[in-house]
Amino acid sequence: MRKFVLGLDEGTTSLRAVLYDAASHKIVGKQEKTIRQHYPHDGWVEQDAEDIFKKILLVCKEVLKNNSVQKCELLGIAITNQRETIVAWDRQTGKPIYNAIVWQCRRTTNLIKALPQKVKKQIHKTTGLIANPYFSASKMKWILDNVPAAKSLAKAGNLCFGTIDSFLAFRLTGNHVTDTTNASRTMLMNLHTLDWDSKLLKIFDVPLAALPKILPSDGKFGNAKALLDAPILAMIGDQQSSMIGQGAMDVGASKVTIGTGGFVLTNVSPQNAQPLENLLLTVARTLGGKTEYAIEGSIFSACSAINWLKELGMYGDVAETSKMASRLSGNNGVYFVPAFTGLGAPYWKDDARACIVGMNFNTDKNHIVRACLESIAFNIKALVDEMRKNGQRIGKISVDGGGSKNDFLLQFICDMLGKDVERSSQAEATVMGAIYVALLACGQLKRSEIKQLTQNNQVFHPRLTEGERKALYEGWQKAIKKL
Repeated sequence: MRKFVLGLDEGTTSLRAVLYDAASHKIVGKQEKTIRQHYPHDGWVEQDAEDIFKKILLVCKEVLKNNSVQKCELLGIAITNQRETIVAWDRQTGKPIYNAIVWQCRRTTNLIKALPQKVKKQIHKTTGLIANPYFSASKMKWILDNVPAAKSLAKAGNLCFGTIDSFLAFRLTGNHVTDTTNASRTMLMNLHTLDWDSKLLKIFDVPLAALPKILPSDGKFGNAKALLDAPILAMIGDQQSSMIGQGAMDVGASKVTIGTGGFVLTNVSPQNAQPLENLLLTVARTLGGKTEYAIEGSIFSACSAINWLKELGMYGDVAETSKMASRLSGNNGVYFVPAFTGLGAPYWKDDARACIVGMNFNTDKNHIVRACLESIAFNIKALVDEMRKNGQRIGKISVDGGGSKNDFLLQFICDMLGKDVERSSQAEATVMGAIYVALLACGQLKRSEIKQLTQNNQVFHPRLTEGERKALYEGWQKAIKKL
């Protein structure tokens, strides 16, 4: 009998359903839809959560129908999702009461700034996160303070808050649940107890009754009635999921994902699972009753900046950008700082906005495209340097995400880091991580087998001298200081 896992990958700009054959270890079906972004004000980013759910349901049903999957053939469902994005909905109807507030949104910058330093230190110590509008807690408070229906629903016990995984699970199963990886990104979960922290709930005025139950990443989340009544076997945040999808699960192993944003995560040993000054400590995964941790650095704009250049007409197809950058012998002193919604780690400048510096009359679109690609590598170097400065051992580095297809970018990342970098052989590393968790949960896979399924990566080797690397990076640092 055929055995499948249905993977749901709900990203920031697109969502997809992936059907995975557990016997052949191959993806046998895929359907995808784009997600419309809304920008009501400067620095604000929203999405229609109801539209997201309808599209998820549509692509899932399409991929099941196209492959004639029967109920007895579907082992279960795995969900991975954009993190920090928050949805508020009515417990009775399941309908959102406001647009989803996306992780990139800066609307709560002043709220975070107003927090006393003592509270910011408490947040850092308790959650491993740096107090920032990036995370979910201040978004929840904003909804409670600005959406009239929120307070009345909360008073009646019918308000639900949740990250996208939680909202999808509720609509599919009726259960209000999340997992440790997503909960650890809310700025409300105690990293030591793996439960909601009462002091932080009070600070942000978030009622405990509105929050989901926190389960392991391989927990029992309920059955998806509209999808052949299959059990949801896995829920895990997208960046943590891609670590598993790339086989980066050993202490010291690092992964880089270049998508809408950019993310660097490195596995840490339990004794080194301590909050760092400019980086985040986060739950990497909770599997088999064991919770593991990672150090993370987040770049708010990566491929989103490249896509912005397309909207300006600087290129037609994203594949052109590698060739455009490679036409030049150097960057001609042009630097692009893509702070469209502020700067993330290790700078944490919420008020910063994007700029291009060093242009002259010889600057053309090739220089600007190259500068945009280089900015991703410069920021990744800043994150890796910060990890090293804090004593973190950096081992193997693998890269996935849409940006990993760009040869110029991969080579430049390798050159800036001064060490080999691997392009992940897993084109769908994010959703594959969640699928592997689901297979672990139902006994169809062993953890040791994940490495075997994630090999054959393409390796890039450094070409720049230390002097060349240093000179280029100094230009980036000067550009950052102009913000």
